[in-house]
Amino acid sequence: MMYTVLGRNVVKILLLIVFVSLSLILNAKQQKKETFFKNGYCIQKTAKTQVEGEKFIKAKIHGKWGKFELKDFPEKFVKWNTGDRLEQLNNYKNMMMGKDAKDVKLAGAHNGVVATYGYQREDSRFKLNNAVKGMGFLPKRNKIKEIIKLMDETADASMLDKMDILTKFYENPDSIFALDKQISLELYSQKEFMTQTFLNQMTDPAATIVYLDIPSFKLKTITRLLDPNDPELSDYEKDVVSYINKMHSYFHGHFSRDFIAVIYYVVEVYDNSPRGKDPETGMGRKMSK
Repeated sequence: MMYTVLGRNVVKILLLIVFVSLSLILNAKQQKKETFFKNGYCIQKTAKTQVEGEKFIKAKIHGKWGKFELKDFPEKFVKWNTGDRLEQLNNYKNMMMGKDAKDVKLAGAHNGVVATYGYQREDSRFKLNNAVKGMGFLPKRNKIKEIIKLMDETADASMLDKMDILTKFYENPDSIFALDKQISLELYSQKEFMTQTFLNQMTDPAATIVYLDIPSFKLKTITRLLDPNDPELSDYEKDVVSYINKMHSYFHGHFSRDFIAVIYYVVEVYDNSPRGKDPETGMGRKMSK
């Protein structure tokens, strides 16, 4: 009887060793980056665009597909973000009109520090990466075509007029923007060269965004990449790509091509501010419920 029990334990140990070994082998393999682009455009296979009417996104995290519920930004985040943008727009307007203006601010709502993980590049021993990305809000589905049309009609307007239009956007964020998303562009990745952020997001779409400011916030998100050259994009996805690129050009000037659009679907929100008088705020406390 004792030998039978020992034999069973030995078998269990051997099976465990085999399972761990196989897991290590499988985890050691990663998709070749050359396969991320097909016919000149990238196809992200680890996340799916949110379906209209649903409040979640499907994504493949750590090799496993799951549903991730989206969270709306707390009022504190929206007030800080739009307030910072309005302040910066006003500052730029004052500079252009020769009025007293503050120094250009690089920290704040526009520049999110994005952390990603997933792909070990051949020139590095690490998969972890961090990069600063220009961020913004995405219009609601029922507003996006209207906003695109407005930007097209005012593309040649003066910069002062454009800043007045942007000011109206941020003065009414609830009526214009989907307040569970942030957006950006992948400016540099093409078939010939791919950034570490791009490689990570193609492999594992989980990303964390932190804003350098006080108050400070952290967003845990799912990343969705949309290539403007992908012929299989839905009508809504085409609008998203168009809007993000037009918004980029609206402020920074015309570009010769459209870039890969990035949607950051918000799953969790944290208050990363230093703890102030209220002991229940800051220090990385979770705000989303």
